[in-house]
Amino acid sequence: MYVEWASRLTGAVVWSNTPDRDGVGRVLPDGCMDLLWHEGRLLVAGPDTHAYLTGDGPGAWAGVRFYPGTAPALLGVPAHELRDRRVELADLWPASEVRRLADRVNAAPDPASGLEEVALRQAAGADPPDPVLRQVVTALDAGRPVAATADELGLGARQLHRRALAAFGYGPKTLARILRLRRALALARHGVPFADTAARAGYADQAHLARDVRELAGLPLGELLAGHG
Repeated sequence: MYVEWASRLTGAVVWSNTPDRDGVGRVLPDGCMDLLWHEGRLLVAGPDTHAYLTGDGPGAWAGVRFYPGTAPALLGVPAHELRDRRVELADLWPASEVRRLADRVNAAPDPASGLEEVALRQAAGADPPDPVLRQVVTALDAGRPVAATADELGLGARQLHRRALAAFGYGPKTLARILRLRRALALARHGVPFADTAARAGYADQAHLARDVRELAGLPLGELLAGHG
């Protein structure tokens, strides 16, 4: 069973998941990065450019999902180095520090609350998030074109692309595409007809929506909504 709730860390979400059966799970791209706990281990989920298929079988997971663009400053690693990857936190930080943090999380009342404390402590010692990055996310999630977003923020195209790679793991066009997919899925899950979903989410037409869903999520939209992913 998957549950999530707002974190005390601004913009972040805390979640826990205990799969009730074996099989492949499907994690869709969302522009975010996660700090993960699984069976006593601490890991990091980098930004995905396509659906990530899990196959670890039953077992509890917990995580803190960071607002797009905020995790690299906390982790000390550019997002593009972790793109489409799941890595041990000990591959990024000193092993002795990770063991200490893992002991603290494992001793917490529940792993999710322990992870949140780790994230809060890390954020307290890190530089504040770059407000420009949040403006980029807000603009692209509202359907603003990449070029117009760069102009409005006073950034050149190359400068925006370079900052996006470090913060989000990919360029602004890929981020815009992923955020558009999230908007479309939210509409479709609320029963909006696919043609209307395509128009409202910013696709050229329903066929464009169908292609993007299959490429990013790995399944046709109907199958995805039916719970096959």
